[in-house]
Amino acid sequence: MPVEVHVVTPEREVWVGEADQVTARGVEGDVGILAGHAPMLLQLAIGPLRILRGDEPDLVAVIDGGFMHVASSQGVTRVDVMATHAELASEIDLADAQRRLEAAQALDDTAAEIEIAKATARISLLG
Repeated sequence: MPVEVHVVTPEREVWVGEADQVTARGVEGDVGILAGHAPMLLQLAIGPLRILRGDEPDLVAVIDGGFMHVASSQGVTRVDVMATHAELASEIDLADAQRRLEAAQALDDTAAEIEIAKATARISLLG
């Protein structure tokens, strides 16, 4: 039984579809969701979101915080990723992420640390 997945931000619906497994980075560590998972609400950290889809290539994205809600009812498991910001790997501009990383590293404050984490997550996702 597949997992129904909805990835949304305040600006747009990023991706909707079915998956075999969803993995994400929570503020307390990574979590993997399979069909039949117990209901939960998870605060997301800046990091990767991976959607495994059987024979199709994995769908990967970077999430800049938010929440993941998991509900299972009558044999159907639904995962809602409500992200502050999300980019699919195919949407990431590597040169822009590297520029943002360099600019943030020149600063010394909390906002810079967050920008460094965001840029590093994008660069890491693209390998």
